[in-house]
Amino acid sequence: MEKLTPYAHLLGRVLLALIFVLAGFGKIMGDPSGTMQYMEAQGIPSFLFWPAALFELIAGLAILVGFQTRIVAFLLAGFCGLTAIMFHANFADQMQMGMFMKNFGMAGGFLVLMAAGAGQYSLDAKKSAAV
Repeated sequence: MEKLTPYAHLLGRVLLALIFVLAGFGKIMGDPSGTMQYMEAQGIPSFLFWPAALFELIAGLAILVGFQTRIVAFLLAGFCGLTAIMFHANFADQMQMGMFMKNFGMAGGFLVLMAAGAGQYSLDAKKSAAV
């Protein structure tokens, strides 16, 4: 299993990052009005749409390439927890409960990534090797 660890780190980062890269890119390139209405219906000011969309994209890209992984993973764990509570806490709705649990599962994955670091195939590893 030890031989697979570098690849598991890389694949784990890619899988965790994909949802944020695709969501952030989709929000930035798409029509934000629907998401802004959904945010406001949940009591979240719509002006937070752009910072959230940019954060999703930039943080997702940072995890993807393994840049400042521990810090970004910590921030994404918090983001996942907050968005679960703000948008998916309607436990009477099975879909929302599933989304809530998915977000907390991702938060757990990011906390593990924060603890373990990006792994061998990352910009973080290249930076520390150069020092």
